Amino acid sequence: MTAASFAASDYLHDDGTPRVGAPMGMLLSAHAAMRGSVTALSIADRDLTFAELDSATNRLARRLASIGVQNGDTVMICMRNRVEFVQTFYAAWKLGAMPCPISFRLVASELAELERLVQPRVVVADIATAFSVSPVLEADALGLHEFSDEPLPPAVAEPGKIIASGGSTGRPKLTIDPVPSIWGPDKASTFRPAMITTVNAGPLYHTMPYNYCILPLAEGSTVVSMERFEPVEWLRLVEKHRPHSVNLVPTMMSRIAKLPETVTRNADLSSIEVLFHAAAVCPADVKRWWLDRIGPEKVLEVYGGTERIGSTMIRGDEWLAHPGSVGRPPPSDEIVIIGEDGRELPPGKIGEISFRRRGVGPGTKYRYIGSETRIRGELDSFGDMGWLDDDGYLYIADRRTDMVVVAGVNIFPAEIEAALERHPDILCCAVIGLPDDDLGNILHAIVELAEGTAAPQDAGEFLAVQLLQLAPFKRPRSFEFTQERLRDDAGKVRRGALRAARIDDGRDQATKPSM
Repeated sequence: MTAASFAASDYLHDDGTPRVGAPMGMLLSAHAAMRGSVTALSIADRDLTFAELDSATNRLARRLASIGVQNGDTVMICMRNRVEFVQTFYAAWKLGAMPCPISFRLVASELAELERLVQPRVVVADIATAFSVSPVLEADALGLHEFSDEPLPPAVAEPGKIIASGGSTGRPKLTIDPVPSIWGPDKASTFRPAMITTVNAGPLYHTMPYNYCILPLAEGSTVVSMERFEPVEWLRLVEKHRPHSVNLVPTMMSRIAKLPETVTRNADLSSIEVLFHAAAVCPADVKRWWLDRIGPEKVLEVYGGTERIGSTMIRGDEWLAHPGSVGRPPPSDEIVIIGEDGRELPPGKIGEISFRRRGVGPGTKYRYIGSETRIRGELDSFGDMGWLDDDGYLYIADRRTDMVVVAGVNIFPAEIEAALERHPDILCCAVIGLPDDDLGNILHAIVELAEGTAAPQDAGEFLAVQLLQLAPFKRPRSFEFTQERLRDDAGKVRRGALRAARIDDGRDQATKPSM
């Protein structure tokens, strides 16, 4: 299994950029041939050049082939951020197999459900990860030395990949991306030039790190990825590697902004040309901190999803004129806000955010495993709620599934969480609805405190300033304080699981505010 004749120029232009239609696996080999000594990937204490990364990936592809992986199969990837994650992604592509990254944080029952739905040919996983049915290759014991590292013949996976949702609303959801594993406009970005340096802070199983870690390698870029996000370490890596582009989620942005000013003031972030953020609504005060820190023209916010049913984008300087907005769609997309009765709503009215993608019928770009789409005629939706202003700028209220109905009134937790997170000693907050015989639900806030902050005796006094920013009916009736992380490294919070745990085990950790 060796390429009969390999020429990097078949896959790369003279300037090193990928040719449209080039198989993703061959692009890695092409960069290894042209720029083999350049650092491709740096994670923790491991640095690999393009030659070293491609060599290990070719060996791994042959290792996978030796146990039966072939074109059209699925390779499930379940591990922490490490070089073997990236190697497995590209090794699958080199065989024409679909990579399917999933979160290593899922519990056994969730892993079993995903395994049943995907039916992978093999799982490549951390040692600690257990699977019951599929054959497993342990990342620490791949045994690659006996396999050739020569380039393989071109191969294309179609569909190109399967991505599992972060599971912010409960059961994980699998999205099949039918776009094949070849270079094209769907993978390129004007905000992520070729042959740059990027720093990735998120978990590699998530969509945004895919765009800022997996794809840049095909463009010859140097990718620096954290094992796990830590704000001071992120600052150190940026100063050391001088990246052109970085990707963060609002939780990470907040934790960096809340570091002592002596730490953030002295950090050199001048190399950053693009700070790309998505995955959740960014609190306004956190957003303004970053706009002031690196310049509003360098901060880019995107609203969209793995399904690519539609998107919006807004730059920081544009956001200052439309604070709180996630931007407007490109010319190819149209946003329609749909009310409960299925009719289109005018500007200023909250409804379900739906997209109409011109020239592309709904459902032609993706399909789910284990879930139903929200396609209605020409419209499709991520299930989020929001509104448009008179200029066509979109604002997110919350996910429909996270909305809490209190005494017949729709309340969106994201707004409350953003207000509470303005407290300097609060890192994160999750607001859920708990059953109430009188009101149907009451609002309960789970508050993640900064390290060294003791749980207050009086929640109302502790949060007095923040609560006054909320209408009385939006103020939580009860609170609990913790220093356990509420959001995962992808910025997702599983409110459904938090609610179920508090109902099922009957815990009473709440303290009511004195107002």
